[in-house]
Amino acid sequence: MTAQIPDPRTAHDMGTPANDEMSQPGLTEETDPRPDHGEYTYQGHERLSGRRALITGGDSGIGRAVALAYAREGADVAIAHLPSEQDDAEETLRWVREAGRHGVAFAGDMRDERFATEIVARTREELGGLDILVLNAGTQRDIGDFGDIDLEWTRRVFDTNLFGLLCTAKAAFPDMEPGANIIVTASIQSFHPNPTLIDYAMTKSAQVALVEGLAQEGGPRGIRVNAVAPGPIWTPLIPATGWDDEKVEHFGTDTPLGRPGQPAEVAGAYVFLASNDATYISGAVIPVTGGKPL
Repeated sequence: MTAQIPDPRTAHDMGTPANDEMSQPGLTEETDPRPDHGEYTYQGHERLSGRRALITGGDSGIGRAVALAYAREGADVAIAHLPSEQDDAEETLRWVREAGRHGVAFAGDMRDERFATEIVARTREELGGLDILVLNAGTQRDIGDFGDIDLEWTRRVFDTNLFGLLCTAKAAFPDMEPGANIIVTASIQSFHPNPTLIDYAMTKSAQVALVEGLAQEGGPRGIRVNAVAPGPIWTPLIPATGWDDEKVEHFGTDTPLGRPGQPAEVAGAYVFLASNDATYISGAVIPVTGGKPL
């Protein structure tokens, strides 16, 4: 019998996305249709057995999908999330624990230097160490015309996507052991900025610079540093971005595969980069873009 091979154009057909104009940061229960994090489909193969991971922004979207996949691959998982995302965080932890792994959550704001720094020590205390750091927390909002850009909001984007990320990386990197790795959630926006997301795209370009530079310092210590660059992925952040109905309804349809991706379709890249299959990959940016080139 011939195996059923899924058609990537229709593998995750979710219908027409709804623009519910959620406030930031966006919550899973309010997202229609609900994103697929791999809850009922991801099958682990012990590729990360015994490892300890910290995932910022691990409560929903890509972060939740990565947390779930890591747990099913045998890793213990800590997530950091905003206090307003408590319900999402608890659901993520439920999936981690159902996989038989230890899961903990830290509530706070990545713009807070103290919080962004202390989550590293708290992870090491709770999990007994830190082998995988996934710097995934981020925010974005439609800025409209460039002349109307809200600089106060831009500071929030920079503080969340860059300053908080830098604080966490700085706290973790010096004491990481050989074999540990850092994975950053960059974006196709790092290379092809949308004019209505210029501030967000600037932070994503800077993240790629961090990955390429830190990989050079980490290599001689046996520490790998990479990035995943997602394209249009359907997460709670999308209806909370402030786009009009038409833009949300057509989100992702301009990709060669003709649809947006789901968080579950991105998680495998994070598993691969953290696993023994990627021991010679560092300083790389892995695209998960539905066929759009970087």
